[in-house]
Amino acid sequence: MTTKPKVKKFRIRRKTDEAQEQEPSVDASEEVKAPSHAEQIAAISKEGLTGRQLRMARRVAVKNGFQASSDYDAVRQLRAAGIDPFQRSSILELVKPDSAKIPGRSGRIQLPDTTQEEGISLPSTNSAATLNRHASEILQIQRDIARRRRRKLALLFTRLSFFVFLPTFLVGWYFYKIATPMYATNSEIVIQQAQPQGGGPTGLATLFQGTSMATQQDSIAVQSYLASREAMLRLDADFGFKEHFSDPAIDSIQRLEENATNEAAFGLYSNHVKISYDPTEGLIRMEVIAADPVKSYEFSQALIGYAEEQVDQLTARLREDQMRGALQSYEEAEQRRADALATWLAIQEDVRQIDPQSESAARMGQINSLESEKQRLELVLQSRLNVDRPSEVQVQSLRDQIANIDNLIAELRDQLVGGAGEEVSLAARNTELRTAEENYAFQTAMVQQALTQMETARIEANRQVRYLSQSVRPVIPDQASYPRAFENTVLAFLIFSGIYLMISITASILREQVSS
Repeated sequence: MTTKPKVKKFRIRRKTDEAQEQEPSVDASEEVKAPSHAEQIAAISKEGLTGRQLRMARRVAVKNGFQASSDYDAVRQLRAAGIDPFQRSSILELVKPDSAKIPGRSGRIQLPDTTQEEGISLPSTNSAATLNRHASEILQIQRDIARRRRRKLALLFTRLSFFVFLPTFLVGWYFYKIATPMYATNSEIVIQQAQPQGGGPTGLATLFQGTSMATQQDSIAVQSYLASREAMLRLDADFGFKEHFSDPAIDSIQRLEENATNEAAFGLYSNHVKISYDPTEGLIRMEVIAADPVKSYEFSQALIGYAEEQVDQLTARLREDQMRGALQSYEEAEQRRADALATWLAIQEDVRQIDPQSESAARMGQINSLESEKQRLELVLQSRLNVDRPSEVQVQSLRDQIANIDNLIAELRDQLVGGAGEEVSLAARNTELRTAEENYAFQTAMVQQALTQMETARIEANRQVRYLSQSVRPVIPDQASYPRAFENTVLAFLIFSGIYLMISITASILREQVSS
């Protein structure tokens, strides 16, 4: 902080006799003015000035050389001298030395004043010739500065014209006068998934069903295919993509050279076939640009057809694998059932028996009948033996009948469960027949299960089918969409301006670094 130097000037003056004689009259006049001063001080005290304002007035009075008996007297004296007692000092005054202070005067006019500031009290050392020479030198310096500014502005305008305005003009002239009009055909396609008729999967499997998330992977795959070299080569083979853009009627910048490579053609294809995918709506937007509106429409229709084929190929293998596995399982189950049926038939023909259960029931019926007959004959024999003189002939006949029945029952039992002979028992044959029958029933159930699986696989394969729908069909354009001359010219101006600005800033930084 800089404080202004405060130096008071004292003027020593010899009083003459006349001045000494007039002093009593001055004091008398002051005594006459005293009542009016008191009245002014009383009026000032009634203004309601704050302590801060009074202190500020006292400081201003001391600064201007007034001898005040009170704060109110300081306000009175300052107002009488035309100085605002409450005005703050300027910052500039802090760095300026105080001039000769005379009571009632200040370094600057605070209020409207009719008096004039005193001039320089000391004699000046500057002559008129020196002042003129200084003025001429200052004028020459100002002219040099103005000349340098004009030269820098001229150089700046020249650089801007060469690096910004001229390239922008050339770009605009090309777009407005030379560029071949291009026609754009817009279309939008969406990939949809087939919905099951009913009884489909539930839970997390159906969480994204019916939304764009369900076909997002397929949409991205189709987008990548349409933007690939394969699609460009198919379009060239089917509709002459290279030949169309090699037409001499197209300007040299947009024209494809004769016998151009596939890489050059693919670069032009990427610029003229713009494909985007919107994941929120699941739409694939396609814009096909060509020099002829009909060709643009043909190219767009061809690419949509390629996309539809690609959609079919994406799920064809999955559907074929699912159906192939289910069909193979069904055919194998059907073959096993046929083998089981043939085995069962062979066993029936071998044992000469169709129904083992009925055969066993018939044999058991015969045994039961024979057992009943044996019991009857034994009762008859017992009744003959109970007489005093039984007939030997009748008793022997009954005993022979009972023995024959026992032999027959034993033979029947041997046939059922097997005996000492080598002949296969009926129980073994029944077991073989029952096993063959159960195997056939099991294979029949497996055939039913395989048939159910094949039907489920068919439904799942149908659910995996993807359909390509055209939400916006291509229409032959009747007005050129490109080039957009104004937008491209403004863009070129911004690009050239940015490049020039970066180069200028870099050069200025390097120049400053080198000079420092």
